[in-house]
Amino acid sequence: MVAFMTSIVVLLVLLGGVDWYRRRTPVDKAFTWGEAMLFATYVFFVLWWVYGVVPHQWLTWADSELNWRRDRFLVGPKLPWTGDRGIVEWALPFTMTYSAIRDLVAVAIYGVALGGNVVMWKQWQNRGMEKDAPKPTSEYGRPLVQEGTRA
Repeated sequence: MVAFMTSIVVLLVLLGGVDWYRRRTPVDKAFTWGEAMLFATYVFFVLWWVYGVVPHQWLTWADSELNWRRDRFLVGPKLPWTGDRGIVEWALPFTMTYSAIRDLVAVAIYGVALGGNVVMWKQWQNRGMEKDAPKPTSEYGRPLVQEGTRA
């Protein structure tokens, strides 16, 4: 669990660095060859971390400490109307192993990483664009009215 949580903390620190750099880089900045190579290496490291290390640490933790194997079945608690079977075993028309749940969590990690990847690239492409230009106000804080119009 410590390795998995540490990998998530390292990922958050790496993504914080990307966000910090995105906020301080102007749109019209011309990158040198060395800067481009340095940042490409950093982005490759972040992608390697999020798509390689974090899912690996999850799978390792689930296999070792959580003991989610193929021979363990998800059955749930036994209720009066389920007989000698658990509630999950009674309700689902198939058997669910803990290794299937482990793999579904790994797929969810990949899905969140892919969605975050798209969001961060969109933020990088839209950096410097203002949402709405602030409306001019008078020295008293009221919005200015165009001349010739009546409110």
